[in-house]
Amino acid sequence: MLTILAYSMIVVFMFLIMTKRLPALVALIVVPIAFGLIGGFGAGLGPMMLDGIRSLAPTGVMLMFAILYFGIMIDAGLFDPVVRIILKLVQGDPMKIVVGTAALAMFISLDGDGATTYMITVSAMLPLYMRLGMSRLVMACVIMLAGGVFNILPWGGPTARAATALGVDVSDIFVPMIPAMAVTAVWVLFVAYMLGMKERKRLGIVSLPGQARAEVRKAAPAPVLQPAFAELAVAGSMNGTTGQWSAAPAAATREGNVHAFSAGRIEADAGAAGGSAGSGGSGGGDEPPVGVSSRDTARPKLIWVNFLLTVALLVLLVLGALPLPVLFMIFFAIAITVNYPGLEAQKARIEAHAANVLPVVSLIFAAGIFVGILQGTKMVDAIALSVIAAVPDWMGPYMAIVTGLLSIPFTFFISNDAFYFGVVPVLAKAAEVYGITAAEIGRASVIGQPVHLLSPLVASTYLLVGMCKVEFGDHQRYTLIWSISASLVMLVAAVIFGVVPLMGPGS
Repeated sequence: MLTILAYSMIVVFMFLIMTKRLPALVALIVVPIAFGLIGGFGAGLGPMMLDGIRSLAPTGVMLMFAILYFGIMIDAGLFDPVVRIILKLVQGDPMKIVVGTAALAMFISLDGDGATTYMITVSAMLPLYMRLGMSRLVMACVIMLAGGVFNILPWGGPTARAATALGVDVSDIFVPMIPAMAVTAVWVLFVAYMLGMKERKRLGIVSLPGQARAEVRKAAPAPVLQPAFAELAVAGSMNGTTGQWSAAPAAATREGNVHAFSAGRIEADAGAAGGSAGSGGSGGGDEPPVGVSSRDTARPKLIWVNFLLTVALLVLLVLGALPLPVLFMIFFAIAITVNYPGLEAQKARIEAHAANVLPVVSLIFAAGIFVGILQGTKMVDAIALSVIAAVPDWMGPYMAIVTGLLSIPFTFFISNDAFYFGVVPVLAKAAEVYGITAAEIGRASVIGQPVHLLSPLVASTYLLVGMCKVEFGDHQRYTLIWSISASLVMLVAAVIFGVVPLMGPGS
């Protein structure tokens, strides 16, 4: 009965958010409470929910102050040089932007913290997607794929959990998986290339200010990033989910703004864009640098101070000198005081980013109710035992492959702790009979991490969709097939390299 209740709760929850019957915030609260009452747990639901909220409270505090900290850095212009460099490299090509997004996310993921990866990558790349009218679902997809591959780093969490639960050294799990991890990273870049080519086919290649070719007139100054087609932006609309511009028919026929070329390239008349931006400078002068910050909030003289402050934050984060919530609280206080010393200026910056903070943090605490009821009612244990019981005896020799395949749905539906400490040791014990070592089961158990990050139980995922301004259900639908493909590629590569055995030697 409890097993059926657990599966029903998860299916109903996924159905409601993926079909947009309910927003994720409401579904995370209402669905588990309803199923808890159906299961007869009404008297104990309060303490369960409170325990779940307590378990996620540090994460909620960390994300709140992390968003505020990186928001201050964006306002102050820390990421402006990065955006300018990327603008020069991509030349308005959507394919290069998507591949660059994946590569940047992989590089930042080396610190092992998903929230940091999302905040830095989205901060650097979102202006380009908005400027060119590219799909933000594509950006969220490739960032999550990159993070999923690098989530198996020893300091990322899952690998350390697997090693602890199985009593093996972390290096015995991670080091042999490096070749398979590299192959999966290449696959992610290939997926980014394919998605980028689709965006290029849809949008063409757009000339941005400072990159205009001979056929485009000299651009007027533009102090901040504007939509790719500024004239069309006035007469059209932005899709709130995908970030794609839809021009009104009248605007599409207007002269002087968009020129289509035979190669499928689209050139925006920068002169028109500049005029609509209202920058007010002389058209004959040099363009001021393009950036993410606005003229009112930028602090170019403090860019090195902000850079060193951010480096210090990341170093302390990697070293684990202080708990993450405390680190971000301290560095936020320093950052806002240094960049905006006045009381009114500080209040304005906090108010400006409140709209980004509230959706993310509220989802975290709502997820606390979901997690609390799932664990407090022992539904998570029922799911684990049901799957273990469903594995037939003839699959015993293939237990390493079975573990790899089971890790895909298991790490999606239940937490990493429940999977690695509750399920993996049982699978390892069963595999031992067939000569499959605990380390080999541990390697197989991390295969599902690219899919794990899509789970509604992962707090940092709400940060990603919040910053990208996409719906959680839309993100799941768009990214799920690519996440599964990344896990399967990793599994196949691990088998080919011999680090996960196809069949136990004792069979």
